[in-house]
Parts: sequence; C-alpha cells; structure tokens
Amino acid sequence: MNAPQAKPRVLVIEDNATMLDGLEQVLTYFEYPVQGVQKAEDALKAMRESVPDIVICDYKLPGMDGITVLEKIKADYPQVEVILITAFGSIELAVEAMQKGAADFITKPFSADEIGVKLERLAQQLAERQELARLTAENQYLRDRDAGEFNYGEIIGRSETIQGVFRTIEKVAPTDASVIIYGESGTGKELVARALHKKSPRRDGPFIRVNCGALAEGVLESELFGHEKGAFTGALRRRPGRFELAHGGTLFLDEIGDIPLATQVKLLRVLQEKEFERVGGEETIRVDVRIIAATHKNLQQEVKEGRFREDLFYRLHIVPITLPPLRDRLEDVPLLAEHFLRRLQAELKKPGLRIESEALKRLQAYSWPGNVRELENVLERAAVLCENNVITASDLPPLDGGRDDRGLISDENLNLNATLARVEQMLIRRALEKAGGVKSRAAQLLGLRTNTLFYKMEKYGLE
Repeated sequence: MNAPQAKPRVLVIEDNATMLDGLEQVLTYFEYPVQGVQKAEDALKAMRESVPDIVICDYKLPGMDGITVLEKIKADYPQVEVILITAFGSIELAVEAMQKGAADFITKPFSADEIGVKLERLAQQLAERQELARLTAENQYLRDRDAGEFNYGEIIGRSETIQGVFRTIEKVAPTDASVIIYGESGTGKELVARALHKKSPRRDGPFIRVNCGALAEGVLESELFGHEKGAFTGALRRRPGRFELAHGGTLFLDEIGDIPLATQVKLLRVLQEKEFERVGGEETIRVDVRIIAATHKNLQQEVKEGRFREDLFYRLHIVPITLPPLRDRLEDVPLLAEHFLRRLQAELKKPGLRIESEALKRLQAYSWPGNVRELENVLERAAVLCENNVITASDLPPLDGGRDDRGLISDENLNLNATLARVEQMLIRRALEKAGGVKSRAAQLLGLRTNTLFYKMEKYGLE
C-alpha cells in the first residue's frame, strides 16, 4: 500500500499583515505546511534556503510587483508553481501573468474554499508530475540496467548463446591469450574483437585491423610486416607494417582462413618468436602484440584439406569464440532493432522513431542470411522510407525468396526449432506461389486447414 502523498509546501508573500495572517490560518486549516513573508526580498532569500512547492504572491508589493517576483521565481525555480493575488483584477493582467508562467490568478475578495480548491488542484498536478518523474527515472534505470545486462559494447542480445559469448569475453579479455572468433559474415566478429581489446590491459594501446581476405599475397605480406624502400616496384619509402603499428596493443586478423600458405609460415614465426623482418629488409624487429583472429571458415576442415597449417591453427586456437548466426537467436531481433532505431533517431533526425509490432513479427520470422548486418541495413532503409517516424510492415523490403532455404542444415546450424521454422516458412511460400496466391489451394497443397494456414502466415508475418 502506497504511503499518503505529503502536502506541498507553500510560501505566501503578502505585505498586509492581517491578510497574511488570514492566509496562513486558511492554509494551516487545509493542512498545508506554510511560511509567510511581507517583502519580496525576504521571500527570495527564504527560497534560497528552502524551495517551496507553491508560492502565493500578492500583485501589489512594496518595491517589487508580483509580475517581477513571478519572473524571478520562474527564472531560478521553474518547477515552483505561482498563484498571483490582486485587488485590481483585469483580463490584461491575468493574461500577462499566465504568459509569464503563473499557475493561477485570484481576485480579491476570495473565500477560503476558493483557495482550498485551487491549491488542491495544484497539489494534484504536482503529485502527477512527481510520479511521472519517478517513472521516467525508473524506466531509465531499467534501460541502463538492461543495457549492462544485454549489451557488451556494441554486441546486443539476451539469448543464452550470446550471453555465453559475453561471459567468455569477460574471462579472456584480461589475459594475453590468442583468441579466434568463428562466425558467419555479419555476425559481429569485429565487435567481439574490439570488446576484447577494450576490456584488456592493452585498452590504451592501438587496435589495428587487417582484412586478410581482401588482399593479394604480396600485398598482404607487406601490410602485415611492412617493407623497406626499394623492396619492390612502387616501394618509394620505408613503410611500417600492421604488426609494428599494433605494438603494445591488439592486432585483429580478420578472415585469417584466407591467408596463403606462404604467408602462414611467416605469421607463425611472429606468433612463436614475436619478431620479424620487413619485406626487403634485414633488421629484426621485435613486437609486443596480442593476436585476435576471425574467420567464417571451419579451420579444422581447412587443416584436414591442407589449406591451413596445423601448427598455426593450434597457435591461434587457444580460446575459440563462436558467434551464433542471427537465425539461431531470433529472440534477440527486437532488442537489436531497438538498439539500431535509437541510433537512427539521431542519425536521420527522426525523434521517436519506432517499429510497429506487425513489422517486428516479420523481422523475427526471417532467417537473416546476412545476419545482424543485414538486419541493420533493412532497418536503416525502412527508417528512411517510413512516414510519421513509424516503421510498418509495408516499409520493409520483401523478406522472402530463395535465400531462406540456403544452408538450412549444416554442422554449424543444428538448432531443431529454428530449422523447422525456416522449413515451414519456405514450404508455405512455395505453396502460395504454386497456388497463385489462393490460400485455400495452398492449404490443400500443404495438407493444412485454411484457418491453420492463416494462423501460420500471421505467425511468420507472411503476406
């Protein structure tokens, strides 16, 4: 049971001693804590010591009129409500008072009941405002708490698989152990690498990334180890490599499974001995670098097939982290969507940008072959095209087609429920295509009742 709401504190400013005493008695009768003063200067001084909730101020005061007092109070204490009292009531004065922030305006003479009713109304407004502030603070606390619980830097998720990744990062980040991150394209391998760096003792050192799959063999070697002037055509000056640039920090070798065998030999030496020579050079350079690697390939299979050195594999495979594809953690889609929409609100200058529940259902029903990166791109496109800052199902691109049945069953994707859901969606789409969009015919092809088909289409957000 909630405690009774405390009455707001009232400060009365009235130069007439008899009127001031009468107002104090009325407010005491209605159980409002009250303080009375006769001068505006005394009132402002009292407010510096203890700010009231409501000020009742006479318009005619010596030295400073009520409008001026109102302006000063609203400038310094905008949350304080002010009621002006005057014996010289006029529409112009009332309008001016209201424009400058007065909560109410009373003309003398007035009854005790009139004061009581106006104060009761203001007290209710103050109570509602305080409750709103409390709820806002509480919601912000919950958002911050959830951010800490479900976010790890830019990695978002509450599913057990991604929470397991968070726990592994927490354990391994403070060490210097080599880490290899497995995951499909778009699952966030670089985000994990950056999180490991930021949580490590090397956080103040450099984080250097190399995309090993995007560079030809000769170029990759020069990128990794640097080169001397004249080492090859176009080498017009000495150039330090990524290992040198990463000294004291972390070197992230993305798509390491694509490194040619010849470069793998040189990389193994650096990992074992922490030294190398630049291309075309003789000086041996020693470095202190932590290695984090990533790949979308099955490196054990690559080793078996002779495309990746076994000794290098074991050097890198000290701590493996496997990132699940988004199709295996669809329960994280709403959280990811909320995260991306918050960012897009600022980037696109669309305050209050949100997504309708039907559109969210469609996002959760899709298998996301492009993973989190594809989800981000879809939401950005929809946010640009949507009207009134609300993303509806019609703002989304077609989330169907042949891609859904690609890679349904593999050694890395054995989640039964998720796989069955994808198969079911694929069959429904194919049946609808074959039936020319006639749902009763599609239901017959699927061996379902028509109302069952309607339910499943709604469940998966299919049109």
